[in-house]
Formats: sequence, C-alpha cells, structure tokens
Amino acid sequence: MSLQIYFNVDGQPQGKARPRFKKVNNFVSVYTPAKTKTYEKEIKEAAIIAMGPLKPLETAVAVHLHMYASVPASYSKKRTKACLDGSERPTKKPDADNIAKAFLDAMNGVVYKDDAQIVYLTASKNYGVIPCVHVSVYEVLE
Repeated sequence: MSLQIYFNVDGQPQGKARPRFKKVNNFVSVYTPAKTKTYEKEIKEAAIIAMGPLKPLETAVAVHLHMYASVPASYSKKRTKACLDGSERPTKKPDADNIAKAFLDAMNGVVYKDDAQIVYLTASKNYGVIPCVHVSVYEVLE
C-alpha cells in the first residue's frame, strides 16, 4: 500500500507572489514578499503536523489540491447559491497555478524531498462556505 498524506490549510487561498527586486547601492537584491512567506510558513506547519514522525518521501508522488474560496459578500442570494452548488466557479485571481506553486514549494523538504518528484498534479478551484485548501499527497509506486 502506498503512503497517503492529507491536511487542510484554513483561510482564503493565496497565490505565490512574484519575487521582488530592490537596489541597494550598486547591488540588486531579490526577496519574496512577506505575505507569501507567511502563507508558505502556514502551509509548511500544517504539512509537518500531517507528516508526524515520517521522513520526506523519496518516491514519485501525486498531489491533489482542492481550493475553496469564500463567495464575495456583494453577490446576490441567487448567485451565492449557484456558487455553493458548483454551478458558478471562481474565475478571478488568484490563479490556480499560483496557489499550487505556493503549496508545492512549501511542502519541499517536508512531504517530499523535492517537487521534481511530482509526476501527477491536480488543482481545482471552487467556492465554499469555509475558505480553505484540502491537500492530498500519494506515493506513486507503479
């Protein structure tokens, strides 16, 4: 049987922001925005708890991300109902791939040794009553 890891990260899904550059004297320094660092730290902490005493996987892995954004307060009752029953899906920012990037980078060295081990990735964006991201990671043995 292959190893399976599940965990949730509560709160509105956030995409990984692009690196920022600043010039100090004659040197250019690159940094990750604070909001992205904080979100990745939150993801990493949830992954550490989910892994428990296990070491990072060294096999091929499959990652499934189910993202749930809150319905905007400005939506009508009819539109809110459509969002929650899946008839309407979130097509606004953050992009699903940017959210996935934040998760994949944060799980590096915790759930798997390197995100190059990911051979199968799915990501879905939905509306939900409680904003969160459900994460499932499976070993791919065959």
